[in-house]
Amino acid sequence: MILAEKIMKLRKQNGWSQEELAAKLNVTRQSVSKWESRASIPDLDKILKLSELFGVSTDYLLKDEMDMENELPVGVNEGTNWDQETLRQVSVEEADQYLNLVEKVSKKIALGVSACVLSPVLLILLSGLSEFCILGINENMAAGIGVAILLFIIAGAVTTFILYGMKLDKYNYLEREGLSLQYGVAGIVESKKDEFEPFYKKCLAAGVALCILSAVPLMIAMAFNAPEITYIYCVDILLILVAFAVFLFVWSGMILGSYKRLLEEGEYTRERKLENKKNDNLSKVYWCTVTAIYLAVSFLTGRWEISWVIWPCAGVFFAAVCGMAAMLRKR
Repeated sequence: MILAEKIMKLRKQNGWSQEELAAKLNVTRQSVSKWESRASIPDLDKILKLSELFGVSTDYLLKDEMDMENELPVGVNEGTNWDQETLRQVSVEEADQYLNLVEKVSKKIALGVSACVLSPVLLILLSGLSEFCILGINENMAAGIGVAILLFIIAGAVTTFILYGMKLDKYNYLEREGLSLQYGVAGIVESKKDEFEPFYKKCLAAGVALCILSAVPLMIAMAFNAPEITYIYCVDILLILVAFAVFLFVWSGMILGSYKRLLEEGEYTRERKLENKKNDNLSKVYWCTVTAIYLAVSFLTGRWEISWVIWPCAGVFFAAVCGMAAMLRKR
């Protein structure tokens, strides 16, 4: 029997209508109807609830070839071979917890990144308004208030990264170890990824459009030779639009990335994981060196407002370094 047939059979054995089962699962009757007609499949959390509700294992629900008579107890796996023992086993429960956590955390981390982009908006605005004597405060006071607000926003964003990053730390093995998903999990995750990808592409397109449009007010101001204060407003508008774009990129990218980690696709294939492990020591030495160079250049020149360029340049160069290291290893 397949999953759809098992849900229908177990529902009828318990004497429940589709409406009653839907109420117990906190879904609509149409959702149950789609499951039983094979129009869609339940999410992982619903599989777990069905397992508890019907008193059967997730293996029984997910494995098409299993019948009630030869069902294995929950948590008991069939014989594993030696190759499988080298892989990290991921259960339905573990995959569901990870996907739910990423869904909750992704918005908060995306908001934190966007807040970092937005942090200088008030500083730029207050400095501009004080310079043109619009607010009635001097430039030192405007700069002090602006910097204080900037640091407060950055502190909040960093706190968000640390707190929610710690929650995701226990799933770091998804990026470093080969995975063996419990039967049926890969199909459900693949289905969720296929369903989410069109939305991800819309977010990506919208984000790119916002980045391009963010420069339009500034270009219009330059074309019409607008007053200088207008340029300050335009720069703030640019940062606000870019912050919205960054939110879309990070939020949708984290969710899509969670599916790819479980399915070991894209950047998370086993070959890439092995390559990343080999680059661990190289990475530590490289970034320690870059940090030393950044601090040395900044202290010696005193040009902190320019020396930050070292970091994006180092990020681009690191990819080249890893590529060269891979070529040398192959040789």
